[in-house]
Amino acid sequence: MRTMLLVLASLAAAPLALAGDTTPDSVYARAVADPARSVKDRERDARERPAEVLALAGFAPGMKVADIFAGGGYYSELIGDVVGPGGSVLLLNNTAYQQFAREALKERLKDGRLANVKPMLVESCDLRLGKEDLDGALIVMSYHDLYHVDEQGGWPAINAGHFLDQIHAALKPGGVFLIVDHAAKAGTGKDAAQDLHRIDEAFAKRDIESHGFRLEKSWDGLRNGADGHEKIVFDPSIRGKTDRFVQVYRRI
Repeated sequence: MRTMLLVLASLAAAPLALAGDTTPDSVYARAVADPARSVKDRERDARERPAEVLALAGFAPGMKVADIFAGGGYYSELIGDVVGPGGSVLLLNNTAYQQFAREALKERLKDGRLANVKPMLVESCDLRLGKEDLDGALIVMSYHDLYHVDEQGGWPAINAGHFLDQIHAALKPGGVFLIVDHAAKAGTGKDAAQDLHRIDEAFAKRDIESHGFRLEKSWDGLRNGADGHEKIVFDPSIRGKTDRFVQVYRRI
């Protein structure tokens, strides 16, 4: 009886753990090719390679996914297409991101065009993600902001540990957590987040794994060896062309 229960438990967990291996690439390609997407988003695709990023994360039809600090919702729209009508996307912004992305979000969400995408205004101390309710979560080019402080600019200090603990608690066991961010010089830890809006990839791994995640895989598809990691990411000479790391974690 005990053996049978173990087998059943294993089978129950299998769809979540193997989703990235079983979802055909055509699902991601179709989302990117959707003619309803904006011209601006299509232009961004060349530098983001979103079909490959989404396939790496393994987001799949029927999943519930949180796009955290989603800004204007570029990835939220794509994931909404991938998860389909049986799934849903939480598009989360705090006050600072909401103000920055207000017009872009208004355009993206007008006339209820993204029926399975739910915009949410939250603050880092309470992301309102629930408990073991999510199949996946992602933070794209914003994980470093956990270690950036600009009180005058409306970006208060964040309790990064509590922030990551909330995401861990919200994911189902085995849930996927995708990080894409601007790389800093090796060995600089979180220091470059303040002035350059970058973060050390090795620091990210140690930090995130210390909160109940396991790095499952990484991808070099957004690397740029010509980026010396010395310039702020908004510098015109490097903006949109930074060296970026991509990491996929599992909740354990």
